[in-house]
Amino acid sequence: MHGGSFTGRAYLPRTTDAGNLTSFSGGQGSYDISAGTLKAEVDFLADDQLRLRAAPDGDISDPVGGAVIRQQPRLQTRTSTFDAGDYYGIRSGHLVLRVYKHPLRFGLYRADDRTAIWQEDAPLRWSTGGLRQSLVRGADEQFFGGGEQNGSFSHRDRTVHVANSTNWNEGGYNNSQPFYVSTAGYGVFRNTFAPGIYDFGSPVRTGQQERRLDAYYFTGDVKSVIGEYTALVGKPFMPPVYGLEPGDSDCYLHNANRGERHTTDALKVADGYVRNQMPLGWMLVNDGYGCGYENLAQTGEGLRKDHAQLGLWTQNGLPNQAEEVKAGVRVRKLDVAWVGNGYGFALDACDRAKAGIEDNSDARGFVWLPVSWAGAQRCGVLWSGDQSLSWDYIRWQIPTYAGATMSGIAYNTGDIGSIFRRDPEMYTRDLQWKAFLPTIMTMDGWARDMSGKQQRDQQPWLDGEPYTSINRKYLQLKERLLPYMYTLSAEATRTGIGAVRPLALEYPDDPAALGPNAKYEFLAGPDFLVAPVYSATTVRDGIYLPEGTWTDYWTGRTYQGPTTINGYSAPLDTLPLFVKGGAIVPMWPRGTLSWENRDRGELDYDLYPQGDSSYTLYEDDGVTRRYAAGSSATQQVDVHAHGPVTTVEVGASEGTRPHAAPSRPGRPRRAGRASLLLRHRFRLVT
Repeated sequence: MHGGSFTGRAYLPRTTDAGNLTSFSGGQGSYDISAGTLKAEVDFLADDQLRLRAAPDGDISDPVGGAVIRQQPRLQTRTSTFDAGDYYGIRSGHLVLRVYKHPLRFGLYRADDRTAIWQEDAPLRWSTGGLRQSLVRGADEQFFGGGEQNGSFSHRDRTVHVANSTNWNEGGYNNSQPFYVSTAGYGVFRNTFAPGIYDFGSPVRTGQQERRLDAYYFTGDVKSVIGEYTALVGKPFMPPVYGLEPGDSDCYLHNANRGERHTTDALKVADGYVRNQMPLGWMLVNDGYGCGYENLAQTGEGLRKDHAQLGLWTQNGLPNQAEEVKAGVRVRKLDVAWVGNGYGFALDACDRAKAGIEDNSDARGFVWLPVSWAGAQRCGVLWSGDQSLSWDYIRWQIPTYAGATMSGIAYNTGDIGSIFRRDPEMYTRDLQWKAFLPTIMTMDGWARDMSGKQQRDQQPWLDGEPYTSINRKYLQLKERLLPYMYTLSAEATRTGIGAVRPLALEYPDDPAALGPNAKYEFLAGPDFLVAPVYSATTVRDGIYLPEGTWTDYWTGRTYQGPTTINGYSAPLDTLPLFVKGGAIVPMWPRGTLSWENRDRGELDYDLYPQGDSSYTLYEDDGVTRRYAAGSSATQQVDVHAHGPVTTVEVGASEGTRPHAAPSRPGRPRRAGRASLLLRHRFRLVT
């Protein structure tokens, strides 16, 4: 126990450490532990998980309730205990929890009781401000998670804040989560709505602003831990296919920047996307800050003629969901006023907005929100907030969205070109790489040029040539790649792993995947490596390619990794983009501008043959929730590249075909047609 004291003008708060163990009892997976007034409970859970609760006042109740964790995992009852002298051991099938006696400390070990997974280096400590846990840090241990942490994805030697923040810029943490994962083979979720600070120095010190500990510990490699965490708080939701198309947002009534307009004026903008041959999946037609709307059903009908869905933005309430959804609303965006004084309010709003769409239609809920908490991945796209355009803005978002994946956030994004500034070159560079994020949106109606004087709209054709053609090129490529991205979305609902990934997730044994070059590139699925240009240059240096064969998407030149490319020619129309050897990439036909009117009888495959590789395409109807009842189909493609011959085998579509889609060839089906685009000699086997 340590008394408070003055040091100069600063007052150090009174802190207390857990004392010696005074009682230990329990069995069948649940154990009670005391150290004086400190009471703790340990529950061994399925899949080698552990829940540790502790409170200095003895109250280990759960104030969060079912807000984050909707269903508690079952106890793993086959446990036993032993007395090792300095500590009691609690053994499950693959783990041993050490409960040290003098003073009370905890350590989690593998079944041999010799290999530490994590080990407290000091007792639990608390003060009036909260309670912290202190862990030994491994020599090479790395840390990821914390939700959206603007500007970073790897946290060793960093202090991460987990709290409500409306700092939208580098260093902000508005969509943070009380979760982290370690390369030592574990992850931790703090079941709380209290803000926290996680110091990943040596030792590792993590704590929340409350005098209690309620922590779930997961074990395994990074991917499996993310899977276990999202199984607890909610797997990423399955978006509608139009949600993976570009969105457009503005205020089409009472806009202070534009003067009086009407909600139906949104249709003129949607027509502009069609006229300029640019995909558009949805539009938010009001901004939630007094904008309002009129003629909602008429607006929705007009948007659907352009193959776009109607969306509404709400500042702080959802009083008319049933009527609005029946009028055609299929997209919701929530704003910061939803957060209020607690994180439970934001999470509840996300759940309710999604449910409002689904309770009043057969559609899938599609929700965006800018401030959230653990569990938001089950109901929404997390949006990084209001920003001003700069090269730095482009730079720091790259590790932000890749890093969010390490907390099971499958959909994290920022405005194309930001909300408050417009520059043709920066806008185009930003749009290029964001075309490889699953979800993107242009935020219109608030931007000015870089001088801050001239009002600028944000649609991707407004800057004229060459910008319009370049923007069209990347938006059309995004549209063609929707079968690939949609399959990754289905994968995320099972694994918790989103499409946008830091290199360290796929190449955990490569130290360079944590290096300064890899920080500003990412993987889109396992196959595409994207190295955005984030400065006023036509040459990209420091492109790191990990192990494997990598093909330049534009030139066909191949590189053997690991290697670093300097002097890569990247004029304005070129995003440095590489595809891994062995990739099998499904694509919609050239000229596709909408999921709704695409040629459903054709599916292209872009192949990069290397040895034996396979790919399983996922399909469903793209809009309803019938997939949850099994109404979906898969199709496997196998490629065998040995010597001068490449063999391609396209299997039959297995399962329930999406409605109104003819069957494509495979074995044994032969209706329709298939186009195989190969950058290698091949032989098609059907």
